[in-house]
Amino acid sequence: MHIDPRGATVRGPSDRFTGDVWVDTIARPQPPGYATVALVRFAPGARTAWHVHRHGQTLHITQGTAVVHTRDGRTIIAGAGQSVHTPPGEWHWHGAADDSFMEHLAVSTLAPSEKDSAVEWAEHITAEEYASALTHNERPSNP
Repeated sequence: MHIDPRGATVRGPSDRFTGDVWVDTIARPQPPGYATVALVRFAPGARTAWHVHRHGQTLHITQGTAVVHTRDGRTIIAGAGQSVHTPPGEWHWHGAADDSFMEHLAVSTLAPSEKDSAVEWAEHITAEEYASALTHNERPSNP
């Protein structure tokens, strides 16, 4: 047993995020396990670009209100204590509502043969796409 060294908080890279986003890596893959966990903080309106996780992703919202949107037009609005799962291969983006900060734990996995990331990134979300997602959404029931 050991304490992992604490990494620096890093700004979310501009090719993957719009707005102010900060990332703390909590867990990196350590064989035989292959999970990655990050604490990600979004300023109001900040969001990811479109992306897809080869093995899926679970977001556990710890503060604020999250917006999660898929390419097929489905939007989920989730709050603190709720988790949203995107299955393997589902293109999506996620971020904060426009009126609050949001923080989530992002949990994903790598296959043993993958050395780095099982995420493919694409284009940014336009202001119009973001606004549309806010008005056409589902609110899951409380856990």
